[in-house]
Amino acid sequence: MMTKANTFLSPNKVMLGNGAVSHVGREAERLGAEKALIVTDEGVVKAGLVEGVGESLRAHKIHAEIFDKVEAEPPARIVDECAQVARDEGYDIIIGIGGGSSLDVAKGVAIMATNKGKVVDYAGTDLVPIRGLPKVLLPTTAGTGSEVTRVLVITDESDKSKKAVFSDFILADVAIVDPLLTISMPPAITADTGMDALVHAIETYVSVNATPFSDVLAIEAIHLIAENLPAAYAKASNIEARFNMALAATLAGMAFTSGGLGAVHALAYALGTEYHLSHGRSNAVMLPYVVDYNKIGNLSKYANIARAMGENIEGLSTYEAAERLVTGLHWLLENISIPTKISAYGVSREDIPKLVEGGMKQNRFFVPNPRNLTEEDVKNIYISAF
Repeated sequence: MMTKANTFLSPNKVMLGNGAVSHVGREAERLGAEKALIVTDEGVVKAGLVEGVGESLRAHKIHAEIFDKVEAEPPARIVDECAQVARDEGYDIIIGIGGGSSLDVAKGVAIMATNKGKVVDYAGTDLVPIRGLPKVLLPTTAGTGSEVTRVLVITDESDKSKKAVFSDFILADVAIVDPLLTISMPPAITADTGMDALVHAIETYVSVNATPFSDVLAIEAIHLIAENLPAAYAKASNIEARFNMALAATLAGMAFTSGGLGAVHALAYALGTEYHLSHGRSNAVMLPYVVDYNKIGNLSKYANIARAMGENIEGLSTYEAAERLVTGLHWLLENISIPTKISAYGVSREDIPKLVEGGMKQNRFFVPNPRNLTEEDVKNIYISAF
């Protein structure tokens, strides 16, 4: 770390606090907005979570309309459709509110409102030529950290693959993290999104691309999630747990923006595409098995994670501490009702070659992973998870 230029990236402004949604109008006004397009999904609208955004914008005399056609694992066509609306109607700011899908679409709409072609044309790293419209992002889940990252992920329906666009222009002008927006999440979504944030933090912390910034952010996120996810899962109205989970997800998002992800994301990919598991659930299921495989690649850091998660590692070797982490992850998943065997999700033993093929296609995630993987290694991890 001391011999390279370590980079930290984040939105221009991040606001955190119960009731922070009331600041949307002021922040939009500060960005020169007069006509806002709110990008979200039907569920968020039905839950009444957009109302506070609308009230705040109206209080600052900013006209606003809603685009609520966002779908889970958002198809690229949704981004292109909404961007066309933004161009045709002359919107001058994008307000994204919702889970990772809505925030990713909002980020895509903002850049495609000022750039030619289709969003898939810019899949890759730093290919977006022109800065997009200003954007304010508000998460309603504590998981993806999308409000603070420089990436958006969309589904290319032409080949049924996920594609990622990385650009500094994707970073939000303002991220507003209001934990009260997450209270309506049911337990299963609380569990899935919370584990998504934990995977972000763990993978970033042990990444070969980790930085001093990502280390500090990731280990604190791990500590907060271990302490607060069970409580948030147990009782939705636990405001302190919700606050800490919202903070943790944002910290984890900032961490992986600087440090990168790893093999959990690669092996989870096929579970999501083939068996329609949510991104968070597929990551959660694969996490303990990938950690078990990876642990010898950075024993001291995995021991640190065990300590941050509350495991008593006093007097243990780093190997024993890393083993304790694997046990602790299984315990956490059991207590938030996430089955840890892929057979529970309809996977048969005959399906494992298909999973291996899908996982190997995501081998870009193997590069920052703390331990190298061969195709045989990937197969053995899936068999362990079966």
